[in-house]
Amino acid sequence: MLPDLNRKSLIRMIVVGICAFVIFSYILIPFRITGFSMEPTYSDGSFNFTVTPYYWIFPMERFDVVTVRFSGTRVMLLKRIVAFAGETVAFENGYLVINGQKTAEPYISARQPWNLAPRTVKEGHVYVVGDNRNVPMKTHDFGQTPIHRITGAPLW
Repeated sequence: MLPDLNRKSLIRMIVVGICAFVIFSYILIPFRITGFSMEPTYSDGSFNFTVTPYYWIFPMERFDVVTVRFSGTRVMLLKRIVAFAGETVAFENGYLVINGQKTAEPYISARQPWNLAPRTVKEGHVYVVGDNRNVPMKTHDFGQTPIHRITGAPLW
């Protein structure tokens, strides 16, 4: 049974609609994970929200999972931050090497022998990579991305 459609109900519906639009367009942007680059942490086909004000409050930290704006807010990549500006990053036989030190990554379940020569992360950028290292390196989107392309952090 629906409530009577009077002026008060109509105003409430408009306010709720506007609030929902603002929240789900700018604060909690919904997205569906497509692809296997973040397995086993996030599975293909699962659903999540990007919390856009997260990095207004908290600083970015190494190994944070972030959403990276690829094309507007319609196409976003889910990746993990592994290095910051001025740091050198490389892969040796599938292991992450930051500033010449092999780095533990407990979220990695299996790895291919990725090899990537050392490179320094540019100012205003972070280095991002997915968790699924059990695929050939050439099939994976990763690398330096400008900080302004990071839209936020996944809600869960």
